[in-house]
Order: sequence, then structure tokens, then C-alpha cells
Amino acid sequence: MGNCLCKNTASHNGRNSSYNTRSSSMAMAKNSYDHPLDLTTQAEPPPQFKFPTLPHIDKLVLEILGVIGLLVDSEQEPPPAMLKLHNIADKEDGWIQVVSSMVNVIPMFNPLGASVITLMLDDCPLPSKDSVLRLSQVFQLSQDHKKTKISATQQRNICVVLGCIAERLAGPSSIAILSDATLDFLLSNLEEDVDPHVILFSLIALEKFAQTSENKITIKNRLLKKDPNPLLSLEKWANQTKYVQRQVGFSAQWCLDNLFLIEGRDYSHNTVDLTGINVMLNTKDVSEYLKISPNGLEARCDAYSFESVRCTFQVDEGVWYYETLIITSGVMQIGWATKDSTFLNHEGYGIGDDQFSLAFDGCRRLIWHNARSERVFNIPCWREGDILGCLLDLNKQEIIFSINGAPLKTCKQLFEKARSGFFAAASFMSFQQCLFNFGNVPFKYPPKDRTFQTFNDHATLNPEEKIVLPRHLFLKELRKFSVREDSCELCFDRKATVKLLPCDHRGFCQECSKQLIECPMCRAPIQEMSIDSNANST
Repeated sequence: MGNCLCKNTASHNGRNSSYNTRSSSMAMAKNSYDHPLDLTTQAEPPPQFKFPTLPHIDKLVLEILGVIGLLVDSEQEPPPAMLKLHNIADKEDGWIQVVSSMVNVIPMFNPLGASVITLMLDDCPLPSKDSVLRLSQVFQLSQDHKKTKISATQQRNICVVLGCIAERLAGPSSIAILSDATLDFLLSNLEEDVDPHVILFSLIALEKFAQTSENKITIKNRLLKKDPNPLLSLEKWANQTKYVQRQVGFSAQWCLDNLFLIEGRDYSHNTVDLTGINVMLNTKDVSEYLKISPNGLEARCDAYSFESVRCTFQVDEGVWYYETLIITSGVMQIGWATKDSTFLNHEGYGIGDDQFSLAFDGCRRLIWHNARSERVFNIPCWREGDILGCLLDLNKQEIIFSINGAPLKTCKQLFEKARSGFFAAASFMSFQQCLFNFGNVPFKYPPKDRTFQTFNDHATLNPEEKIVLPRHLFLKELRKFSVREDSCELCFDRKATVKLLPCDHRGFCQECSKQLIECPMCRAPIQEMSIDSNANST
């Protein structure tokens, strides 16, 4: 199933832990072959300097990195190495050693290395403020870190750790953790001559710290004192063909539009060229933390949840095709979904995890439908720059995915429950990004065995529908709308006409009620639904 790094609460040795194998199983890909999975795309030299840790902790971290990809089923137990690390991290010194080990041994070019760091940190007990401050001293954070022998891989991993801690300790503790030395370290990483992986995760860490308003003001003021502001230079990388730099450009632009505003700078949605774009990712049909580019065609997730989106155009008959440029090679589930497919980002459910959607994940090489996976054999994991083709043939009732023009197996299972109302759709794990082509530019690998149609040739969007507002402006516009008293408590769009039985709770429309298993008010199982006579009389 499509699982994410958001986790339910379990208990190990009497302490709370957020580890959940269903969520964590998306962290790494299980190999289609019998030999161990190798997701590393480049060899890395050993670091010249290592932070203090113990060999057996390094071994446990690497064991988790290799084993966690074998967890695909929701009922599987956590790997023993995870439980051992949890026990070690239960004490302050042990927590620091576990984090130091992750910084030392998690490789740069494993496509899910950063996500595994967040998984293991989230599984460990919540650190105290003093523990984090001690960790900062161990890392020797400052703007002079370039003079040390810390490798780019270690710097990247430190940034991942800082971002995860900032999110977990949001509020007063986050303010205390963002010391001058930590902020100097992160800001000094925004120079163009720094390894782009380090720049990227420094930006993400700054974004996580900025979730606390006082930190946001502090970071913004420090950036404004720099001449020029480094984000202005980095956002120019947004259209780079080098994929790590492209991620940096996307993130810098998003920060400038949403967090660290500069007086006199136009928002990106006011300057982007939308000529010829008739279909976009739908900003009104997206889970809460997914980032969408100003042109509506590129999406990125930096949240520790499984974020999803559908496009703006629905198809009901005929043959349709779109392509996706893979910018990051981690876990994304890309394919087709109807409106009945639900986005449950914090539970780890996305496209391919219900009866009304089907998706391909090229990192784990799995086709997902109804939270069940089917392995695709004899293909490599997808890489940055690969093109995923998605063909929907409603005449033959089949879906065919392709990688760089090579078709995979034919899929028919989605049509057991859905026959029309399909949208292009995708779900993203942490730190993943891709670019959609709905036909506004020529396809790289169009199908050759059948005639097909493109979304862009048949759809229309008015100028207002093409605007991708920054989140704070979107919320400002949302506050201007008044909600009718009889609106559905879930969608606030349709009229509430349904009563749930046996609990008798009201306030839901018929469409939202179809997606409920238990009452959102009292969590009682729903045995029956009836039309609310009181609602019809108003």
C-alpha cells in the first residue's frame, strides 16, 4: 500500500513511539530480484571525519536502511534493529549517538536516505531541548564549517536532522534551538558554490524552523541583511535541467512566495507564463502540505506525510495519455483516480490505496490498487530524468504505465469499481518532486499502438482558475467566503442532508457520507445512513 512517514502511536517498553510499519514500509524499496537492493547511484568516498559514535550503532542504522524496504504489508513487525535503536535512544547520550551515527553513515545518493533519517528520528523518543543543544555542540555548527573536514553528505544529513527536530519541537523549544550558530550554519549553506544537496536541505530546515513565527521573523531579517538575498539567486534554478539544482530553485521560489517575502518582489504567479496551459494540478483538490509550482504542473512534498493531488480535467470515455518527468527517484505513486478516491495524508493513504485509484511506484517497482501491491519484475528503479507514461484506455478498460517508452504490464483491476470520471493523480513521500506534462508540450514517448487524446487539447481554464496562490494569500481569500449554516461539516460545499445511524449525528452531505466508515464526531461505526428530514425542511 502507499505508505508514508507519518506514524500512528505504538508502545515499546512502556514509552510512546510513533513507529508504524504500515507507514514506514514506504521508506525503502524492496528489490525485485534476490540480491540486496542497491538504490545508490554514485559511489561515495568515506568521510575524513566522523562524529563520535559506536560501531554497533552504525551497524544497526545500516541494517534498518537495508531491511526496511522489505516491509510492504501493514501487519509486519518493526525490524529488530529499529527496536534496539529505540532502546539506545531512550537515554540522552544514546540519542546523540544514534543521531551522530545517522549523520555519519546514511549515504547522499540513496534516494530515500533523507526520508529514513526522518523515520528513525520520529521513532526515537522526543529529545529534550538540552539534548538538542548538546547535539549542536557535537556538530560544531557555525558559518565556518567549511574549514572543517565534515563532508557534504554529513552536512546534508545534519540539515535533515535539524529540519526534523524543528518540526517535532515547534514552539518555544524551536526558538531556543535556532541559535546564532545554527542559523549561521544554515544561511552560509545558501551560497551557490555549496553542494546543491546541502543547499536544498538547508532551505528545507529553514522552512521547518519558520513554522514558529518568531523564528520566521528572525530568519527573514537575517536574509534581508544579505546583499544580495541568496534566495533571489537560487530561485533562478527553478527551470534547471540538473535535477538537484531544480529542486533548490523550486524550494527557494516557494520560500520567497510563502515565508520570507521581499518588499517589491512580485509573487511568482504574477510573472509565470501560462500560455498554452489548459490543465493543471488542482489547488482545490489537493492535500494540505503539497507544494505546487506557479505554472501548476510541478509538485513537491517536504512534509512527513503522504501528500496527494488530482488534476483539473476529468475524462469519461476514449483513450488518454500524460507523462511525468521524475525529478527525484524516491517513492511517488502516480496514476489515475476518480473523485471517490480519498486523500488521507496523515494515515499514509494516497493514490492506489483504495478501490477508485491505481498507481505505479517506480522506486519500489510496485503497481498499487486498493492498498495492495503487485510487483513489476525485470525493470530497474526509476531515476531522475526518467519519463513515466500513463495511458488510460476506456474503450478496452485498461491502464498501461511505461518507463521511457517501455510499457509495463496491462492493468484492468481499477475498472471493477470505476468506469468513468478519471483524473491524473499522484501521491508523494517526503522530499519527492515531479513535473507533469498534460500535452502543453510534445510528449517524449507517446504511445505508438493506438490513437490517443491529450488533456490539454480538450480542457479549458479561465485566467482566475490558472492562478496558484501562495498559501497565505489562499487562506486570506478563503476567509472572505461565508459558509451557509446548512453546509456539510466536511466539505463546506454541498448541503448537509444525511444522518448517521445509530449515533444520530448530522451535518454531512451525501458525497462525503459515502466515504465514511465511522462517525467523524463520535467514532462510532456507521451501520446505516438516512436522509435528515430536518435538513430537507429548511
